[in-house]
Amino acid sequence: MNKLKNLIADYPFLKFLSNRYILVLIFFIIWVLFLDNYSYLDHRVLDNEIDEIEDNINYYKTEIKKDSASIKNLKNDDRVEKYAREKYYMKRDNEDIYIIEFEDDKKVEKEAEAEKTNSNK
Repeated sequence: MNKLKNLIADYPFLKFLSNRYILVLIFFIIWVLFLDNYSYLDHRVLDNEIDEIEDNINYYKTEIKKDSASIKNLKNDDRVEKYAREKYYMKRDNEDIYIIEFEDDKKVEKEAEAEKTNSNK
């Protein structure tokens, strides 16, 4: 007991920490921050997941708007024919199609595809 009193006399902040209410408060704070099922650390992880999911929601909403605009444009027969010719290289029976691709266009398309796949992850 003398050693404890000497230690408290040498270090005055230990007297503050020896109070039972302070010890309970410290235990409670440690429990809430680290050990509980709903700890602060778990909340941070869940908040990050929520932010990521909200970003995905916004991305998909913009994609839906783009697709709905494309669908609206494709209701016209002339637009359907134009889309089929551009995207799928379709042609009429009496036509020949020559596809000219530049190297710069290929690089831009590959970069766009890479960005799109990275943003989906």
